[in-house]
Amino acid sequence: MKNVLHIISSPRGEESISVKLGNAITAQVAETFPGSSVTQLDLTVNPFPHIDGEQIKALRTPADLHTAEHKALLKRSDDALAQLFATDIIVIGAPIYNFGIPSTLKSWLDNVVRAGQSFTYASGSPEGLIKGKKAYIAVASGAVFSEGPYTSFDFAISYLKGVLNFIGITDIEVIRAEGLGVPTLQETALDKAISAIAV
Repeated sequence: MKNVLHIISSPRGEESISVKLGNAITAQVAETFPGSSVTQLDLTVNPFPHIDGEQIKALRTPADLHTAEHKALLKRSDDALAQLFATDIIVIGAPIYNFGIPSTLKSWLDNVVRAGQSFTYASGSPEGLIKGKKAYIAVASGAVFSEGPYTSFDFAISYLKGVLNFIGITDIEVIRAEGLGVPTLQETALDKAISAIAV
């Protein structure tokens, strides 16, 4: 029995390939671990605000000096961190936009990647504090980035893997539905990706 968090960052709803792929992954997790609970976090319905100057001030203020305003500014970030710590398996749906991830997903990450909360420099070098989690990245892309001439443009996955590793999530599996913009590949891209899921 696992607590599963399915993060949706595509605004296309059920038409989205990354959503369909994420749903397929969560379905296999639920089948493998009966009794698991799946929580959907749709970042397009209620997006996290971009980090601004006031939130940065609150983040840099010691917790014992937080005012009511600081606490209000940090509440959503605190709740997101608590949700992440309580999760066993994270499924991140990520369409690739212009070689990167959607800004909604970046804003969520900016709210959970926090010094002293999800990582620390206490030992002199960075140490991730969110440990013992499994992450699946369900990525959808118009081009093929896993091989061929566009591998050097694979910034989205390298970034996601890097930032997850930084906060302690090192067990990461990437499942790609790619070539969705290529006529000879688009019809089979999702089925091929689903067949690659191994839970």
